[in-house]
This record gives sequence, structure tokens and C-alpha cells, in this order.
Amino acid sequence: MKDDHDKDPPPFVAGVVIPAHNDALGLARLLDRVVADDLQVVVVPNGCVDGTADVARAYPGVRVVELECASKTAALAAGDAVATAYPRVYVDADVAVDAASVRRLAEALGSAEGPDCEAAGLGTALVAGPTRLIDGRGAHPLVRSYYRVWERLPSVRSGVFGRGVIAMTQGGHERIRCLPAVLADDLVVSEAFMQHERLILPDAWVTIYPPRTVRDLLRRRERVSTGIRQADQAGLRVKAHATTPVDLLAIIRAEPALIGHVAAFVMVTAVGRIRARRRVRSGDFSTWQRDESSRTDVS
Repeated sequence: MKDDHDKDPPPFVAGVVIPAHNDALGLARLLDRVVADDLQVVVVPNGCVDGTADVARAYPGVRVVELECASKTAALAAGDAVATAYPRVYVDADVAVDAASVRRLAEALGSAEGPDCEAAGLGTALVAGPTRLIDGRGAHPLVRSYYRVWERLPSVRSGVFGRGVIAMTQGGHERIRCLPAVLADDLVVSEAFMQHERLILPDAWVTIYPPRTVRDLLRRRERVSTGIRQADQAGLRVKAHATTPVDLLAIIRAEPALIGHVAAFVMVTAVGRIRARRRVRSGDFSTWQRDESSRTDVS
């Protein structure tokens, strides 16, 4: 006969998969907030030459699956092979989200899969994301201008991409499991679900850290623009969701003081697209233009 000490531990409320490539500093910041007894946390250091794996192993209860090759796609697959709990929450190592927000995402999707989902107003949600908090401390004024406009775009507000955290039900995971590997991976995942299948929770929060230098912002925009072209060529993107001049004019009409920031946004976007054209013409859809400035500490 079992006594109280022999009882099985309660089931995990969610599985958390964190791919990490040379992200020791950001990973520590994240794990300090997200590790909890009721969350199944799996960290997949891939191609790391810093102390990322050692950071992950320092947290009790965290499962570490280390890969020699640097590949986010391979890391996500390796994490999925180990994680068992659903909803499944995929978290980039360079953002900050706490356990309470992960639980809220899991609870919302758990309710959405249950028999009372319509009564709860959740419809047929298969994927969810938290509300963004953009930490622009130390960023160049042009970077801050860019993000003031970016976060107001209709597709950015409603999509689950660009948050660094995507939670999904088992049914949602089955839908995206066979999607091809592309640079704009979170955008393609978001586009795989219709509006009524996506939730953005106002009471779950993620802090994202934008590039702090213009050079790194342009590197990121080059990567994003290249990934968007790749997704377009593969038919994985809903073109109606693309940002248009009408969207930018609507932002100006709503907040006329943002006209200078919109001009900065247009300039950065145009330069990113021009730089991406060379890569698209050469068929280079594998080089990851990573910004390092967002991965340094800001006191």
C-alpha cells in the first residue's frame, strides 16, 4: 500500500521546449522565471561553444538535450522527442516569460480543447501567444522608432509570431509538425492557423529584447525579409496579411505624432528588403543573420 510519500507527482500542466544557441546569458534570465515543478522544461543547446548547456544543467528538474549541430529546426524536433506534456510551449532563449504566464497560456488552450470551449468564448483555439512587452532600454532611437510602429501593425498585433513564445494544443502541433524548415519559422506557424484558431492573452506576458544598434536591426530585418520571400515562394504565407501603405496611414491617422516614426520604419524596412534581395537571388535561405546586441545585459 502506498502512503502519501509514495504518491505519483501531479501531471505537468504544460511542456516547455527551449532551443538555445550560444544563449547562456539570456537562458539564465529565462530559466530564473520559467522553471517550476508543474512545468516540464526541456532545453536543447545546439551548436553551442559557450556555457549554455552548463547554465541549463544548473536548474533542477530541467531536461537538457545537447546537439552538436547549430539548427533551430533540429533542436525543436529533439525537444519534441523528449517532451510529453501538452499544451506544448515553444520559447526562444532570448526572451523572458514567467511560469505564471505559461500556465495561463496552457489553461486557455486546455479549456479550448475541452467540451466547454465555446461556452468559455474560446472557440476552436489551437495556438496562443502572450502579450509583448518590448524592452527598448539602451536601444538606438531609430530602433525604438521602428518598434513603436511595428508593434501597432495589424498582422503583428493578431499574429503569434514575433513573441518568442508559441503555445499549442496537441492538435495544433500535429498541424505544424510537417511544415518545411524556413527562416521565418514563427511567421509560418502563425499563418498555419486561422484568426479564430489563435489566441493572444492579455494576462500573459513576454518581454522581448530588440536589437540595440541600427546595424543589428538591419541584420535582423534582412533575415526576416529573406524568410518572408522564402515563405511566399513556398506558398506558406497569406499575402493578405502583408503590411501595406494603408496600414501605415491608419497608424498615422490614429496617432499623428508617430509620422516621424513611420518614416523611420519605412526606411529600415526598405533597406532590409534591398539587402535580402541578394540572398534571395543566390538562394541563400540558411544563413542566420543574428543580432548580438540584444543578448547583452542591461542594468
